[in-house]
Amino acid sequence: MCIPKDPYILLSYINTKLRDEYPNLETLCDNLELEQQYIETLLSSIDYTYEKKLNKFI
Repeated sequence: MCIPKDPYILLSYINTKLRDEYPNLETLCDNLELEQQYIETLLSSIDYTYEKKLNKFI
């Protein structure tokens, strides 16, 4: 799966997918064949972390 490379665009993309389509980050990554650690690392570079209870990066 091709995902945005820019962390800010990726943030919007992932949070939209989480809000509209997936119950959690793990399911999103499994279904889209993405490395969860890669997503978390890239978004942490712009000071965002995944909040499991809210199911989004904040």
